[in-house]
Amino acid sequence: MKNKLLLTSCLAALICSTAFATSPAPMKKAPPAPSPKATASPAATTVTDTRAIPFHGMISAVDQKAKTFTIAGKESSRVFKITDKTVLTKGSAKATMKDVVANEEVRGSYWKAADGSLEAKTVKLGPATDAEKTKAPKPSASASPAASPKP
Repeated sequence: MKNKLLLTSCLAALICSTAFATSPAPMKKAPPAPSPKATASPAATTVTDTRAIPFHGMISAVDQKAKTFTIAGKESSRVFKITDKTVLTKGSAKATMKDVVANEEVRGSYWKAADGSLEAKTVKLGPATDAEKTKAPKPSASASPAASPKP
């Protein structure tokens, strides 16, 4: 009887010591968040999205001095900022801000900056070329709902 009691207490001590030895290490504190009073300079806007978002539409307004253009939507308009990093093309040729005019088709991609502004990554002016149209994935016939005969 004493052997069983001694064996049981040894096993219990072993189990408890193993549980404490394998417990996770205490977590370190996260670094403090930046102060809300710290402001970034307008030239150094940070991009919140890591992936560029596509856009297309008709340019409704252009501000050459601010280097922006606007695409009017059904519900709201979007203003895109052109920066030194923006790649502007018209057809297959390189373009400049002077080539951006109202009432012209435009497509491309943009990043949303931390301040909410839309920074253009690529801007293609003019209608899509035949090569771009053939590259575009076409919806498959199986994706559309099949017509069912009426009873």
